[in-house]
Amino acid sequence: MINQIKSLAARFNPDIVEWRRWLHQHPELSQQEHGTMAYVAERLRSFGLEPRTGIGGTGCMAFIRGGIDPDSRCIALRADYDALPLNEDTGLPYASENPGVMHACGHDMHTASLLGAARILCELREQLHGTIMLIFEPSEELYPGGARMMMDDGLFDERMPDEIYAFHCLPELDCGYVGMRKGKYMASTDELYWTVKGRGGHGATPHLSVDPILIASHIVVALQQLVSRNASPMMPTTLSFGKINGNGRTNIIPDEVKMEGIIRTFDEQWRLECHERIRRMSEGIAESMGGSCDLFIDYGYPYVFNDDACTQHVHDNAVDYLGADKVQWLDMRMTAEDFAFFAQKIPACYFRIGVHVPGTPFSNLHRPNLIIDERSLELAAGLVAYNAAQAAQAAQASAQLGNPRPS
Repeated sequence: MINQIKSLAARFNPDIVEWRRWLHQHPELSQQEHGTMAYVAERLRSFGLEPRTGIGGTGCMAFIRGGIDPDSRCIALRADYDALPLNEDTGLPYASENPGVMHACGHDMHTASLLGAARILCELREQLHGTIMLIFEPSEELYPGGARMMMDDGLFDERMPDEIYAFHCLPELDCGYVGMRKGKYMASTDELYWTVKGRGGHGATPHLSVDPILIASHIVVALQQLVSRNASPMMPTTLSFGKINGNGRTNIIPDEVKMEGIIRTFDEQWRLECHERIRRMSEGIAESMGGSCDLFIDYGYPYVFNDDACTQHVHDNAVDYLGADKVQWLDMRMTAEDFAFFAQKIPACYFRIGVHVPGTPFSNLHRPNLIIDERSLELAAGLVAYNAAQAAQAAQASAQLGNPRPS
């Protein structure tokens, strides 16, 4: 089947590239992906599938029923398709035509590759075991995240998958390489919003004021102890401030300061303890300096957990498909992903596909100059299709031997 899939991936690659370029030219922000949803659904119908649209607002899904025992096992494949609020600076002939919006996280590549995998799997339908579920998710970049929105809107009402797989492009890896990690892979994420209140006044008479900028500064510095002195050295934890706004002037002490930040880690108990410690420290510092502090914690995505068996399956199939020298085990990452909601319910693997153009300067995700090596599209479509076909076959064989996958 590898040779069949590689041949089909090469044959369909011009179309996959075309799909990716169209998506790149027409990016849409989270919860606004109406054109993207329609485009994806149109492609799926051209493959002979019957997509459902509007799931979770602007999500789309479809089933590929295999020719061998389609009611037995179900393997889900997920791609996300929202863009980011950035002005593109790549100079590409197919750059964004939507000012201030860009596919700077590679979601256009994910979606086009999954469409390519779907096209391959449809071609091989009669050889497929079980059923393949295709999930095209909106709003991954905006909390509460498309995964939860789609599940709340009945994504799995008809069929609960036995396993689920997704990938993300990785500019740190050259095109041609893939990577994965078992167990805890990506961090939980929570957004933090402080309002530090004091009493404003003239900058030349600070003794007549309660300076919220000074209070906020002490909070920022003190909270770094959360990582350096409270977090276990064995538990990755990141606390970062991304925005501080006092809105005063050179000679005006404002009445309040607003701050925003994130906390990320890999343990649910420690996560909740962090929240409480942040709240107590912030309020205590403000009160000790004559002010007050209100903290709102927006509880975000849990950490991504990769099932050992699913991840080993991806690893072994990638070795078969690409060669052992092209497959790497990866470290934990402090980035976050709402795929974690899927992985809480279903055995899952979230892996990486390299997109860096060898010999060119590195450009990271979420940057306006991100360029991916389009040769990664053929690789991704083929590998995703091969892994899904093998996963369905392996799962069915295990079930027939009386060893069903644990839930």
